[in-house]
Amino acid sequence: MKLLIASLVTALFAAGAIAQTGAPSADKARANKKPVSVKKVPPATKRQAIEERTPTEDSDPSEKLSAAELEIAKRVHTGEIQCELGQKVSIKPMKREGFFFVSRGIYKYVMHPVESRTGAIRLEDPARGALWLQLGNKSMLMNQKEGKRLADECQSPEQVDFAKNMKPVNLLEAGK
Repeated sequence: MKLLIASLVTALFAAGAIAQTGAPSADKARANKKPVSVKKVPPATKRQAIEERTPTEDSDPSEKLSAAELEIAKRVHTGEIQCELGQKVSIKPMKREGFFFVSRGIYKYVMHPVESRTGAIRLEDPARGALWLQLGNKSMLMNQKEGKRLADECQSPEQVDFAKNMKPVNLLEAGK
């Protein structure tokens, strides 16, 4: 009797396994087919979503720039600035004097000049940790919070001319 019950149970399990692995039903066949012309848009990353929602209006109106910072703002190169690897940084003056809208791709900042000891032109967005550093022959955009350069070897037309007229210095012969 035990053998008969064991045989029936084994037969039932075998029949269930065959039914599950049999030919796919019409619903499963339709589910496996891919749509022909539907393109999926990749979902935005969390950082991209934050960058796109970041307000780009003027910063705090109570923030006042010094006379020295307003003088620095007059020397900032504006427009579309070409960078290495085909990148571009856009710098546009804002309605409020001394403030600039700086963007590269999804990165958008509201920056203002800050005095530096070296004489380099330095724009900062302290709330977002961004820095635009403008030297005589090149500029760069950095994100200090993430610790990386977002754009390097950026040159406005004035900086291209400056770089062409720079005299090379031989450090080995500097002491003679």
